[in-house]
Amino acid sequence: MFSLIFRRVSSKPVLGSTVSAFNGSTFSTVPEATLDIQPCALHKLENGPPNQATVTREDAIKFYKDMVTVRRMETMAGNLYKAKQIRGFCHLYSGQEAVCVGMEAGITGDDAVITAYRAHGWSYMRGVSLLGVLAELTGRESGCARGKGGSMHMYTKNFYGGNGIVGAQVPLGAGIAFALKYNNQPNICVTLYGDGAANQGQLFEAFNMAKLWNLPCVFVCENNGYGMGTSVERASACTDYYTRGDYVPGMRVDGMDVLAVKEATKFAKEYALNNGPILIETATYRYHGHSMSDPGTSYRAREEIKEMRETRDPITVFKRRITENNLVTPEELKKVDQDVKKEIEKAAEKAKSDPEIALDELYNNVYISPDSTFTVRGCDPGVRVASR
Repeated sequence: MFSLIFRRVSSKPVLGSTVSAFNGSTFSTVPEATLDIQPCALHKLENGPPNQATVTREDAIKFYKDMVTVRRMETMAGNLYKAKQIRGFCHLYSGQEAVCVGMEAGITGDDAVITAYRAHGWSYMRGVSLLGVLAELTGRESGCARGKGGSMHMYTKNFYGGNGIVGAQVPLGAGIAFALKYNNQPNICVTLYGDGAANQGQLFEAFNMAKLWNLPCVFVCENNGYGMGTSVERASACTDYYTRGDYVPGMRVDGMDVLAVKEATKFAKEYALNNGPILIETATYRYHGHSMSDPGTSYRAREEIKEMRETRDPITVFKRRITENNLVTPEELKKVDQDVKKEIEKAAEKAKSDPEIALDELYNNVYISPDSTFTVRGCDPGVRVASR
């Protein structure tokens, strides 16, 4: 995995900047700073994303808040699961926040995203509210799918899930990209999968069709080091996942650096719109087990997790960089932490107390636009139930 670079490149104070106290001294916050980011490893590309990123004060606060929100939301989801408020499957995104936040910053709302079952963070970044995520997890009517989908099946505009079948979202993502190209839309589909799914045969079929038709698809392998309980070294003969497209170019980016992910995504979007598919491997890490039934410590050392939290955490590293470069003050970030905590707690209380949908709701939303007399078959073949 990549090491991080902390050296400041430039951050010049300007007139009208905020004056704050820090360690007993006074300093001025700056409107923007240019920071070094780790170069990407490249496959079949002559040039890659820039090795520096300019971040504004507003973006620094937003990226920090988004990552903290996803982290706290997942912590709350874990607590609700342990309290048996959440049943079934639950796959947490803690540690991987820089990927969804950085990628969302590199695309627009008109671009499409499809991912696997570790989807809570992406659901939030695509526009689902905190309540929409947490209530979906608890199976309540305020959930983004009215409690019908749960952890694995969350949807909103231009976000196609949350898919429970390993790797099956990849050909779907290629299909979405095909639709975008067919309709002459200037947008891409970001198609995400994990290192565990990277060995599925359907991925290579999707890569082939996407390149054959030069579809505007950005295939993204979120390499968090482990597929379920198996390390990448034990599962893959080739762990350079960004080269797996063969004839499809690729790059590996530091997935623990939100700015590096953002720049790589911007580069990939421009490339895909002009040249067809491209692969991104994000070198990231998950702190928890594969799912809530997996303690995550039988196949890796606790010391490894501790070291990653202390040295590579995407939130604390980003916090250090933006404060050292005078973009924000520690007091401002403390206020963000407090506000996010309150928002999470409020959404969680609502997610626990909201009613569940009625049983007859199970038959609704089967087809996209049924008429008022539409019926579907129930468990008994002789019973037809109204559907809307």
